[in-house]
Amino acid sequence: MTTAAELRRNLAHDLASAGHLRTQPWRHAVEAVPRHEFLAGGFFEQVPDSAPTAWRPVMPGTDDWLRRCYADESLVTQIAGTIAPGDLRGEIMRAPTSSSTMPNLVVRMHEELRVEDGHQVLEVGTGTGYSTALLCRRLGDDAVTSVEVDESVSLRARNALAACGAHPDLVVGDGLLGYAENAPYDRITVTCAVVTVPYEWVGQTRAGGTILATVGGWLHSSELARLTVEADGTARGTFLGGQISFMLARPQLPPPLGLLPDFGAGDERRTAFGIDLLADWTARFVAQIAAPRAQRITLGPDGRENHVLLDVETGSWAALTRNNGQWTVRQGGPARLWDDVADHITRWRTDGSPPLERFRITVTPQGQEITWPRVA
Repeated sequence: MTTAAELRRNLAHDLASAGHLRTQPWRHAVEAVPRHEFLAGGFFEQVPDSAPTAWRPVMPGTDDWLRRCYADESLVTQIAGTIAPGDLRGEIMRAPTSSSTMPNLVVRMHEELRVEDGHQVLEVGTGTGYSTALLCRRLGDDAVTSVEVDESVSLRARNALAACGAHPDLVVGDGLLGYAENAPYDRITVTCAVVTVPYEWVGQTRAGGTILATVGGWLHSSELARLTVEADGTARGTFLGGQISFMLARPQLPPPLGLLPDFGAGDERRTAFGIDLLADWTARFVAQIAAPRAQRITLGPDGRENHVLLDVETGSWAALTRNNGQWTVRQGGPARLWDDVADHITRWRTDGSPPLERFRITVTPQGQEITWPRVA
């Protein structure tokens, strides 16, 4: 039987061969930190062909549990905000709320963070603690502060870290507020996605320091951004590409849909663009810039499929249908969501459809702005 140490070495070799592990200190960390300790409570696997998606627990002692702990895959560790693998027998059809991120993304983010000896790091989202343990191995326990919103998740991470001999400063709280007590930080790394980068992170980062966070939205397109904090308190940066996806920070999750508007009301017209344009990752990201609080739902009244964008807070909505190859849109509420989306998509295409790696993100006390350049 292959030992955990051998599996760690194999994982490090595979990650290095794929270009995710680029420097020796991080390779040493991957070879040293036992990921299975952070999955000792088991994990959930998706039930094949289930619709809606169902999950079932995989516990230590099963045939391939140890091997899968060192596979390059994300492993769900909590369902519906409270349910751990050991709490369940059978299957559950609820949304995942915590996971152990796939190792290639963990190490890619650590490499992109560009830490140096002596740096102080704030990690937002402790999760299982595996990523935290790698940071401790690289920089030392005293250099690492990690914030987790879920007290039970933080406790499990603390126990796993202690079992590995790591004792960073673990904080239970809202990571969107950072942790001012240990500021300023040289680096902030974020293991959840955000709709907007909180200015608290900028204010707690030294001038010249780095914030690494996945920025996305409620239409489910996101990218990893690396921002540098400037002396005037502005953070500027670019996106690193790769279609990175994380669970959204809980305080920034979309609100419940509630009572739906009457989609038969409003103004109807033909539109050159249909909902199919949102199948493209970058186009969907552009749509989120235009309609940052819109959610997408699909309804099928009267035998016709309606693709709806809905802003619950303002009551604005756009319902798109396709008949005989022609898209029509009906819109209601104070804003015309689809007009805004179509305008942004048109300008992005006119500017040469630049990839997300060319987009720029700026964060100031007044808020967040994402722009793109014109490609010649």
